[in-house]
Amino acid sequence: MAIALFQPADQIKALQEQKLQELLEYVARHSRFYQDLFTQHRIDIRSIRTLEDLTRIPTTGKADLQTRNQDFLCVEKSRIAEYTATSGTLGSPVTIALTEKDLDRLAYNEYSSFVCADGSPDDIYQLMLTLDRQFMAGIAYYSGLRKLGAGIIRVGPGVPALQWETIQRLKPTVLVAVPSFLLKLIRYAQDRGLDPGSASVKKAICIGENIRNQDFTLNILGRKITEAWDLRLYSTYASTEMQTAFTECSAGRGGHLQPELLVIELLDEDDRPVVPGMAGEVTITTLGIEGMPLLRYKTGDICTWSDEPCSCGRKTLRLSPIIGRRQQMIKFKGTTLYPPALFDLLAEMNEVLDFAVEVYSNEVGLDEILLHVVPADTSAECDHRIRAYLQARLRVSPHIDYLTPEQLQKMQFPEAARKVIKFIDRRQEHK
Repeated sequence: MAIALFQPADQIKALQEQKLQELLEYVARHSRFYQDLFTQHRIDIRSIRTLEDLTRIPTTGKADLQTRNQDFLCVEKSRIAEYTATSGTLGSPVTIALTEKDLDRLAYNEYSSFVCADGSPDDIYQLMLTLDRQFMAGIAYYSGLRKLGAGIIRVGPGVPALQWETIQRLKPTVLVAVPSFLLKLIRYAQDRGLDPGSASVKKAICIGENIRNQDFTLNILGRKITEAWDLRLYSTYASTEMQTAFTECSAGRGGHLQPELLVIELLDEDDRPVVPGMAGEVTITTLGIEGMPLLRYKTGDICTWSDEPCSCGRKTLRLSPIIGRRQQMIKFKGTTLYPPALFDLLAEMNEVLDFAVEVYSNEVGLDEILLHVVPADTSAECDHRIRAYLQARLRVSPHIDYLTPEQLQKMQFPEAARKVIKFIDRRQEHK
């Protein structure tokens, strides 16, 4: 199937339209949710023949999955092989059920992603992420690497001492990790006189956080990693609902669509498709899924897209780094911000060792920002430099709460958390 990545655009489109028609027929037979949607909006699926025709179908979103979760299920429960769940970043988690065929598709998806990121059977991958707690990404990475035939070291998240001991003992060539944790690994090594550059690791698959600016240059986080450790970084973007990943190739010019697995639209606030280079909400239609296929599902993630052929030879659509999540947009004292922009600012400062961003509503319902910061030192001079820099870059002054590393660790990894929490949105608590 991977040959589709290198086919001309018209052949890719024809493949997607064939799979789209198969999907429409499938959900019309098996999905209570989409049966109701088609009836309510008088949609004749036989009239949906092209990708452009998709706009005749209303979009769905997280609220639909939360309120009618079981109505999306297209198979008997006896056929469900794995139950996964979203992380609950934008509300309560939702269950995504997978059949055995869906698990095979998930493995193929991640196999293709690792191949895109120059992976080979000769590599040894150290997984610095959880493989439990219904986390789809963990099982996806593991099964994809099994299909690739590469070596796997399942260390799990956190614990720099254990990660370095494993690196030194088992000599992995690739890390799969949240990029901000790579910075913690670097600091741990430097504090103990270790040279990261002498390690066996040559590449890192970066998950969960941006490592690039919108022009695809490395952002501050990406630069800090590569200045201290000679690694080739690959960015990847995915969600539990899409059961598919967008992964960079060595060109580093955006995450490649896997067209046999997904149809993607980027929509404006009126659900109209945006042109290349314009920001829109990532909206997905899953292909080849049995358990819980989705049709025009709005992810909440905002980015841009390009359809120019890549230097790697792939001719698929590519996504930019995620600008932010629509529901996480902050309006602070007349300034509109997304959390990734704040993350970049905080990562720029040598005075800030680690952080979390909290947003809450004040007494009149306006957004307020509270930065939880581990400072480089507790001096008044350090505090002044942090506040002055934020004022200069943001033109406004957020509140700052200084914490110890241990205090922030508890905030970033609350009980049952399966990935680091950098953004805390408490605005719903006051509505």
